[in-house]
Amino acid sequence: MPIEYSLAERGNPAKPNEAKKFYPVARSQGDTSVRDMAGRINEMSTVSTVDVMAVLEAFFQTVPRELAAGRIVRFGDFGSFSVSLQGQGAASEKEFNSALIDNVKVVFRPGKLFASAMQGADLRRVSTVLANTKVKASSRKGA
Repeated sequence: MPIEYSLAERGNPAKPNEAKKFYPVARSQGDTSVRDMAGRINEMSTVSTVDVMAVLEAFFQTVPRELAAGRIVRFGDFGSFSVSLQGQGAASEKEFNSALIDNVKVVFRPGKLFASAMQGADLRRVSTVLANTKVKASSRKGA
């Protein structure tokens, strides 16, 4: 199944006088649950859905602990997870303290396998999204 996209007309905020351009916007085709993924893994292996769910649950508990311990979690050619910090700056190193950190984010960096799978994905254009128009979540399903 291809990745569907529409076009959105957007201006460059840094150059408001420049002509607007059309950019691609990926369209979601729904979502897949952890149980769905476990079922698909079960279909392509000898591991039961229950065992896959147990491994995935352990994964969901272990990765955040490793990240919180300051480690990068690497999954070979699939990719890696790491932590990124966002916050306010201080005038000097002495004036900085952790209260100036506003957000701790998890970053996924795709590896070779993951990135090549995405680059080889089929794409299909669907209806265009109008500029400055927000699409409600309920209206996205049928689009």
